Amino acid sequence: MSYLPKKQPLSTNFDENVEYMKNQLGVDISFDCIHLDLEYAGRRMALFMVDGFVKDDILHYLMKLLADLEPGQLDPDPLVKLMKTYLPYIEISTSDDLNQGIDWVLSGPTVLIVEGVSEILQIDARTYPVRGPEEPDVERVVRGARDGFVETIVFNTALTRRRVRDRSLRMEYMNIGRRSKTDVCVSYIEDIADPHIVNRIKDSLKKIDTDGLPMGEKTVEEFICGRHLNPYPLVRYTERPDTAAVHLFEGHVLVYVDGSPSVLITPTTFWHHLQHAEEYRQKPVVGAYLRFVRFLAVWISIFLLPLWYLFSVHKELLPVNLSFIGPEEIGVVPLFLQFVIIELGMDMLRMATIHTPTSVSTGLGLVSAIVVGQVAIEAGLFVNEVVLYIAVAAIGTFATPTYELSLANRLLRLSLLGLTALLGVPGYIIGFTLAVLFFVSFKSFHIPYLWPFIPFNPKAIRDVILRIPMPLKNRRPIVLHPKDPDR
Repeated sequence: MSYLPKKQPLSTNFDENVEYMKNQLGVDISFDCIHLDLEYAGRRMALFMVDGFVKDDILHYLMKLLADLEPGQLDPDPLVKLMKTYLPYIEISTSDDLNQGIDWVLSGPTVLIVEGVSEILQIDARTYPVRGPEEPDVERVVRGARDGFVETIVFNTALTRRRVRDRSLRMEYMNIGRRSKTDVCVSYIEDIADPHIVNRIKDSLKKIDTDGLPMGEKTVEEFICGRHLNPYPLVRYTERPDTAAVHLFEGHVLVYVDGSPSVLITPTTFWHHLQHAEEYRQKPVVGAYLRFVRFLAVWISIFLLPLWYLFSVHKELLPVNLSFIGPEEIGVVPLFLQFVIIELGMDMLRMATIHTPTSVSTGLGLVSAIVVGQVAIEAGLFVNEVVLYIAVAAIGTFATPTYELSLANRLLRLSLLGLTALLGVPGYIIGFTLAVLFFVSFKSFHIPYLWPFIPFNPKAIRDVILRIPMPLKNRRPIVLHPKDPDR
């Protein structure tokens, strides 16, 4: 059943309009919904607002101006005179729908109803509780900007415009959620972005039919991306305005959600999730080295444990000079079960660290790693080599730039380990093949997930593997079909 209310035109009776607004907003029930009865220029007026959303100084200033009006000064056309003469404010608009006015009040602006005027006035003198822009914890850099997105959509769009002063930068406003009325913004550079991708994303957002967006940008992602059984992220999250600006210049489309400090970057490939701003804050050679190390760490986090398990169980696969791989004594617990227990234990530790105050989280990690791990080894539950390779794989997981990709890689690692334990060499080969086919099978907004490797594009592969100097990076990704392919 749709919650969207029908249009409610203003009545010619001022008291009926005021009473309707009071009932719908619950003025007599909700302490923070405020109604002021006023009289200026010989006319009755009513102000509706939500306490905490209003800039008091601006509203007081406008009320002073209205208080100076004499009876008859608003005649013969009070709406025009208020809009153009006596309410000198930038963000002011009108509507002939009372339900629209209710939505405005609940979003933060103030609504003014004037006796004898057939439309209501919206005065957007709102403010939100907000923290200052800080460097994101997940995307830290040694050198670079220290500002990050916050939970207010207007601040986030301003941080982006500060870096993208292109006249064709578009910030299209949308309202999603039948009850939450969440503000959403679709951002793109009109002269660069492919209009088909832009329209596809906007159409996906318009089709969202739900009460609200309690989890902000994550709820939006699940609606517009689908494929709920796929653990791999089809969009990239960023809290850095400079990262968002870089993707705008490439031809991507950004989605801002009010109340969320993360911005969605669409569409993305697998390789977008392996890039980090730190690579572009260093010299190209150093950046290329950092990227190589990061790629190596990610591959190790996925394939090292299953491969080591395979060699440990099937030592005949090893050449003589690598015969030292694998434990001499497995211990009390089977080798595969040791891996599973430690993997689950690490996830428990990660969740415990999240829910633990910062002041004691470091101590918790040390106690778990040293005390529990050492005692488990001495008791014979775990083998030293198992702990070593798990630790190496964990480092690779933490080196993954995006948190969502690291969690998906962990599930892939466990699946590959299970197939290897179950079927041996065929299981490892089957698991690897299924993983490649899985990545090839899906797309992000019709963009192949493994591009430029599949389909193959040699020039684009160079940009993926190496950190190309910016003067030589003069072409935008062709997979995005940019209107202007040259930088």
